[in-house]
Formats: sequence, C-alpha cells, structure tokens
Amino acid sequence: MTTSSDFVSGSQDNTPESLLTLAEFLELSLDKGARVVMMRHGTDVCSVYVGDPAGEDVNLTDHGTIAAAMADEILERTQAGVNRIAIGDRTYRFIRSFTHIDNVGAVVFAPA
Repeated sequence: MTTSSDFVSGSQDNTPESLLTLAEFLELSLDKGARVVMMRHGTDVCSVYVGDPAGEDVNLTDHGTIAAAMADEILERTQAGVNRIAIGDRTYRFIRSFTHIDNVGAVVFAPA
C-alpha cells in the first residue's frame, strides 16, 4: 500500500522552516546519489547523515544536527511511504521509512 503526503507551496515564504530544511537535505542526497538519515541521539538534537543505511557496511556521512523539535515537525509534515512536496518551482518526491542502525532507530528519506 502506498501513502502520499502532498504539500504544495507557491513560494518559499509560506513554506514551514522544517520543510525548507528537509528540502536542503534532499538536494544534498540527490547530489550524492544517497539517502538522508535522521537519528536521535538525545532528547534535544537529531543527527543528520547522508548515505546508504541498507548496505552491509553502513557508510553514512555526518551532515550535522538539527533540533529535535525541527525533526519532530518534519515527521509531522511527512508520512511513511511516498511523499511529494512542492517548494517554489521544485517538487521533491521521496519515500520515508524506518530502520535500525547500530541498535538506534533511524528515519530514512530516499529519493523516489
């Protein structure tokens, strides 16, 4: 079963900061041909990585942290499965899924 989340914005001025942040990471993942991975390592921050969490040798590149509240808002504005978000003249299509990496839960955003 495929689910879909549609967020359409006419301009970046109306787009929530959380989705602008996600779009930046999605752009990076497209450039690298990889996935965006968010992992919460504490109560206040969420680490963001780009790479392939599915391989035997998990190879993730650290791309900093975002506030846990921002990560929570990204999760509230997207859903598991297929998502489509239009920001300005750019449309992002991705699949949100969940996995475990080194016994830590991780949310994965894979370009679709």
